Amino acid sequence: METLSSPPPKVTLEAVIRDPYDLAVATARTCYSAKGVIRVPDVNKDEKARALRDKIAASTREAGHLTTRQHAHFVFSLENVSRQFIWSFLHSHPYYNSEQVSQRYVKVARGRYTVPPTDEAQQRVYEGAVAAQMADYEKLIELLLPRVQEEYFQIFPVRRKYLDRYEPVLKKKAYEVARYVLPVATHAYLYHTVSALTLMRYHRLMDCYDTPWEQRQVVAQMVEAVLELDPEFARELSDPLPPEQTPEYRWMQSFQDKAPVRENYLREFDASLEGRYAALVDYKAHAPQTLAQSVRSVLGVTRAQLGDEQAIEAVLNPAQNRFLADTLNVNTLSKLSRTLFHVHYTFRKKISHTADSQDQRHRMTPASRPLLEAHYTGRPDYIVPLLVRENEAALELYRASMDASFAAINRLLDMGLKKEFALYLLPNAFPIRFEESGDLLNLHHKWHTRACYTAQEEIFYATMDELKAVKNVHPSLVRHILAPCYIRKHAGVKPICPEGERFCGVKVWEKEIEDYRRVL
Repeated sequence: METLSSPPPKVTLEAVIRDPYDLAVATARTCYSAKGVIRVPDVNKDEKARALRDKIAASTREAGHLTTRQHAHFVFSLENVSRQFIWSFLHSHPYYNSEQVSQRYVKVARGRYTVPPTDEAQQRVYEGAVAAQMADYEKLIELLLPRVQEEYFQIFPVRRKYLDRYEPVLKKKAYEVARYVLPVATHAYLYHTVSALTLMRYHRLMDCYDTPWEQRQVVAQMVEAVLELDPEFARELSDPLPPEQTPEYRWMQSFQDKAPVRENYLREFDASLEGRYAALVDYKAHAPQTLAQSVRSVLGVTRAQLGDEQAIEAVLNPAQNRFLADTLNVNTLSKLSRTLFHVHYTFRKKISHTADSQDQRHRMTPASRPLLEAHYTGRPDYIVPLLVRENEAALELYRASMDASFAAINRLLDMGLKKEFALYLLPNAFPIRFEESGDLLNLHHKWHTRACYTAQEEIFYATMDELKAVKNVHPSLVRHILAPCYIRKHAGVKPICPEGERFCGVKVWEKEIEDYRRVL
């Protein structure tokens, strides 16, 4: 008998652009209207208008003319959803917006995790493993706090006299590192906004990898909430695609039980990184020349009037292009800044599940992230953060926690639990291995924000690896891409550090990238 001891996902429709079905048709008819804008009431005013509405809706949907479905948006609040589901499904594509509770800065409470369908014996093993992970998390916080204090007060010695005032800041640093031992089953709550088109896609692919059981629960509630407001929206929905019809499923079946092959892949992938978080694997060879010419094309000048070096400086030097320092990131609207779209890089990366959950929020530097089942071999496989490496007692506890987590997953698999469910016990430290690409306009935004000393540790060091790799091949393109404080200083924007009370305490704007190092 299957049981479920955790609260089910809860979806609430908080805000909505109403009449999404009629709105899609009104926008479609406006494209071909000689009489001006077609209003929503016009497409629903009588039987004849409704017949035309349904015909247009069906024909445009079948033909793939779908931009009309992007006008309506739905704002959902989600509760009792796992970090695994959020990483694998909600945040694995570019067309959404989310604001979710942070594990970096909010201590995780006991009992807040997803328990997938299990029998009674499996549930005891599963919940026992989560209880152990939670206990290790709390022990790690205590073990790490003295080292956090030591490092923090070296940077801010005056603040040592005001320990009570800064204790919450110190604890947050410990939370950030200790969370690596928590399972990806840990709950989060968030606001999640999508267009009608994205919801249609969610419904179509809700049975895909990695978390179809949880996806079905959440998407069904999303759709139900929208249909209560607009029953006609049901006409927009395609039947969910059966998992066996997806290409991922077919390939996974052909490689089932190929543990030695997976081990070979992991070794091959890791060797290619040579100990780094990220490695440059592809780029446009003539990127500097292409960028320079595109700048000249925007400005309508010749090479004699504006040489390559001058053209590159015109767009990438924050003293000349002050848009680079604008916190609204207006560069996609700037004709000059858009020349950076023509430069492109691809990186191979390995960071933890918890770090990648933040990295993937940079939706304009897309990645091909793995099916986790395909990367699981049964052996302990994890990332160790810097603070843990420096603390012998913390490292001993950390390694023991990882061994216990993987042993519990293997035991559940031996007991017959589906891999989809057993992998909810994966620790946040589990490595995500993938390729990521981006154009220089969007990489510039990501790099300069993540080169900040307050950025998440692994993403910070991956950014260092990426910038150094590009510097080796295209030094002129990254000489001005450093932390936001450097860019703001050279753009003449004050205050130089935009973080206010979160200032890292280091004058990073005076450093070269080779000197960027941090522990906290």
